[in-house]
Amino acid sequence: MIKQKVLVTGGAGFIGSHLVDELIRQHYHVIVIDNESAEENDHFYWNEEAENHKVDILDPNISVQMLFEDVKCVFHLAARSRIQPAMNNPVLASEVNFVGTLRVLQACRRYNIPRMIYSTTSSYYGLKNLIPLKENMERDCLNVYSVSKVAGEDLCKMYYKTYGIGTICLRYFNVYGSRQPTRGIYAPVIGLFMKQHASGNPMTIVGDGNQTRDYTHVSDVVRANIMAFLNGRDSYGESFNVGCGKQTSVNEIAEKIGVNTQTLPERMGEARDTLADISKIYDHLEWEPKVFLEDWFKSDEYEDLYCMMDK
Repeated sequence: MIKQKVLVTGGAGFIGSHLVDELIRQHYHVIVIDNESAEENDHFYWNEEAENHKVDILDPNISVQMLFEDVKCVFHLAARSRIQPAMNNPVLASEVNFVGTLRVLQACRRYNIPRMIYSTTSSYYGLKNLIPLKENMERDCLNVYSVSKVAGEDLCKMYYKTYGIGTICLRYFNVYGSRQPTRGIYAPVIGLFMKQHASGNPMTIVGDGNQTRDYTHVSDVVRANIMAFLNGRDSYGESFNVGCGKQTSVNEIAEKIGVNTQTLPERMGEARDTLADISKIYDHLEWEPKVFLEDWFKSDEYEDLYCMMDK
């Protein structure tokens, strides 16, 4: 049996590697592109059963490489994906997130790839929109990261309307789970707190800690990608929230892990609260979350991750 080819950019990182693993479990021929540039990652995860290529999506020749030939879908996750590092280096973030996405779309166009699933961000909503956040709300980009990622959404929608590439944009809310980044002060909060606590250091809470986020398990994000690929034929050109539909404050996260905390000044360019309305993705793709944060903190996965950090 000839396996269908799919390609994952950023496929050795946190979310991308989980997606690659699941696609291989479902018997796809998976091509992985990653340049190992994500500074927040402790490790990169290359699945030996995939066809792996250390390639930069900013390579001007990426669209003429044979990697895209006969591919049925591109899952585009490669990005500069943290707000504060992007603000510290706005040119690089814009090049990777906008120009890199453009080059990937051009490769899809050159090789007549019918579908591309684009990983984007809940930072689209900013401060002006009241929760729960719905896909038809006005954009309110507060930083160069959100500007560059949302501009990528515009490119995806333009390539669908102009060139017929079936693009779907998935707006991730705060993603957590095994392999989550923990390096540096700007790493995602759950992994950062776990590492700080396991190392005997105080958990660094930015501001008053009452800010809330919608935390989404990586396995649910993987399912959203695959369901968009398999069930999204009537949803091309659309954007969807991928969230849990529940809020948790930073203080509540810290309380689940330990008691030793330290307060840091508030940061510019970040929303106060996020909460996804997930009715659209359920209506279009029949997706809904299966893992909830309060249960995850009681799970074997959490215990195993903490034990690994404690060594």
